[in-house]
Amino acid sequence: MSILSRPVRLIPLLFAGAIALGTALLALPMAAASGEATPLVAAFFTSTSAVAVTGLVVVDTQTHWSAFGQVVILALFQIGGFGIMTAATLLGLMAGRGFGLQERMATQVERDRLDFENPKAVLRLILLITISVEAVVAAILTARLVLAYDYDLGEAAWHSVFHAVSAFNNAGFSTYSDSLMRFDGDVFILLPIMLAVILTALGFPVMQDLRAHSWRWRAWTLHSKITVSGTVFLLVTGFVAILLMEWGNSQTLAGMSVADKMLNAAFHSVMPRTAGFNSLDVGAFRDETLLVNYILMFIGGGSAGTAGGIKVTTFIVLIAIVVSEIGKQRDAVAFGRRFSHEIERQALTVVMLALTLILLATFYLLDITAFPMEQVLFETISAFSTVGLSTGITGDLPPSGQVVIAMLMFIGRVGTITVATALALGAVDRPYRYPEENPIVG
Repeated sequence: MSILSRPVRLIPLLFAGAIALGTALLALPMAAASGEATPLVAAFFTSTSAVAVTGLVVVDTQTHWSAFGQVVILALFQIGGFGIMTAATLLGLMAGRGFGLQERMATQVERDRLDFENPKAVLRLILLITISVEAVVAAILTARLVLAYDYDLGEAAWHSVFHAVSAFNNAGFSTYSDSLMRFDGDVFILLPIMLAVILTALGFPVMQDLRAHSWRWRAWTLHSKITVSGTVFLLVTGFVAILLMEWGNSQTLAGMSVADKMLNAAFHSVMPRTAGFNSLDVGAFRDETLLVNYILMFIGGGSAGTAGGIKVTTFIVLIAIVVSEIGKQRDAVAFGRRFSHEIERQALTVVMLALTLILLATFYLLDITAFPMEQVLFETISAFSTVGLSTGITGDLPPSGQVVIAMLMFIGRVGTITVATALALGAVDRPYRYPEENPIVG
């Protein structure tokens, strides 16, 4: 069977092709503000970060790249974000075909909201939502920059479009060297970006549920209920933790008004989930705050969207498994529905693979650099979860370290959806079973 006829194999190839094309374009002299060719590793890293909608950078986006280079970066993360959202949605729907009749009937209620037999309609809807949200956010930001910061209309529009597209695609790229730190007290800048990030981090199936059923909870699918409730819990928990831990930190929140402290704590409870913008100096966070960020980044956002991480649904499934084991229940359940054993095994597999890759990359970077473990671990989790936040060490990594981070971004971006789909589609029932024997656990 040709590799092109296998979507699970085709998607990584398409993303690799986009990265290769972006690398070639960014390596051109005209892509750099200096007019000199950008080193290949830097061009490759930036292209990978853009296509994987991560936002980690080894050269400053504002000063290093020319207008052409910035347009290329914008195009790459727009293509990457749209491609991930459509690929994850269609592969998620296709995965239902990999189950037997009983499982397909049980999950049909989750899939009938999107017609798999009409993928063009799905693509049109995703495109419509993408353009609409990006246009609204760009218009708000443009008005704010013109009215409050005396930008001329053309400059304001460019910065606004770039940030609106970057926010909706959870890319985390900024045309400012300090990301959004200069706007740390401006709710009219930070709030629209936060809302765009939250919306797309929910994933397209949830967006469709909200579009079709508004806030009628009972009409939502199980997937939407899990994603929204899990997202709310993580956002509130992250907000409270960051606010309390950074309240007295003179390098972050200490000098701000109460309202600004709350705004920035809320902003930084959203960004580690997937986006990578920062309004505070992440490198100045307390160790406790970094630990909270580890957790938020690793979990990530919703499935079938531009968010990274292991995904909220995976996290909730694992929690349900633990609760069922503690309660000595046969099934793991949520909202009156039980999870199949196939879903439980997929969740466990995704988490174990993610932890393995992060730990291997962390060991390697610790071996070749002198950076402390908390910074290296932050970097590897951020890369794998395609978050884009950094404590500031990305550009100082040696070339081999930057390549490792780039590979983590690529695997973290396309690996989770392709692995999960391959597990669902590739399940094969053996005509025999081995004798059962239980080792001692714990």
